[in-house]
Amino acid sequence: MLLMEAIDVIDDGWVETRLLEQFVTVAAEGSVTRAAERLWAAQSTVSAGIASLERTLGVRLFDRTGRHLVLTTAGEDLLPHARAVLESLDRMRDLATVDDADLRGRVRLGIFTSMDIVDLTGVLRRFRQRHPLVAVELMTSPSGTTGLVQDLAAGRLDLAYTGLPALPSGVVVEPLRVMPFRVFTAADHPLAGRGSVSLSELADEPFIDTAHGFGNRIILDAALERLGIRRRIVAEMNDMPAVIRFASAGLGVGVVPDSGVRHDGAVLELEDDVEPLRIGLAMRTSPEPNRAVRALARDIVAARVE
Repeated sequence: MLLMEAIDVIDDGWVETRLLEQFVTVAAEGSVTRAAERLWAAQSTVSAGIASLERTLGVRLFDRTGRHLVLTTAGEDLLPHARAVLESLDRMRDLATVDDADLRGRVRLGIFTSMDIVDLTGVLRRFRQRHPLVAVELMTSPSGTTGLVQDLAAGRLDLAYTGLPALPSGVVVEPLRVMPFRVFTAADHPLAGRGSVSLSELADEPFIDTAHGFGNRIILDAALERLGIRRRIVAEMNDMPAVIRFASAGLGVGVVPDSGVRHDGAVLELEDDVEPLRIGLAMRTSPEPNRAVRALARDIVAARVE
């Protein structure tokens, strides 16, 4: 049983590193099931690990709220210390590694679901050949680049794609790709024969767009607000290629960055001065990223198309 009514047995043995990792992961996921998936472990193993850590420390770490686990006051106090221990051990292993071929550990990379920024499969294949002892985990976020950056800042990711116009302190970005906004419509749309169009001319059109939190949505919403334009969004998608597909099918217009995906509709230049979507690879500066994280970051940046 994961949660105990009272914990009055204090184990004076050593706390195993894996128990701290389970604690940190459950805290990040709010669920034993999702934590077990991330750790490639059985759910019963993670539950038993949390119970063992609670007995060792003599405190309850989590309370259950519905299906979600939330940290107790003691859990909140102990979480940063658990993270610090894991980061220190990771740093020790990193310093003890002499040859890059012997790099070990895990790199958690946040990516977009259906948009190629670089040849990531090629990068990862070559990286695994050179660093077979490093496990690379790919993760996504339903709230797009905002969620990825939040996960990065919280320590749930080591690297992440980002398209946000502003980033929190302690995060640095290496540019990867710049994509200008364009207008996508069906081939038989009344505007399809034109070479360009303004946002004011699109004000009464039904829009297809990405959900809130995506970098392109943040940029376009800000531009529309500056122009005093209110639009009607009839569908929200979880990726930009889907916006283009639905717009090409005639379900609305899409004003999104041109990622080069194939489509059957028309594409028009946008006459308004809207900042392009600038995709970059984000990384925290503190704690200092280990050598495995830095090595993968270098490989991704090197694969960008100039």
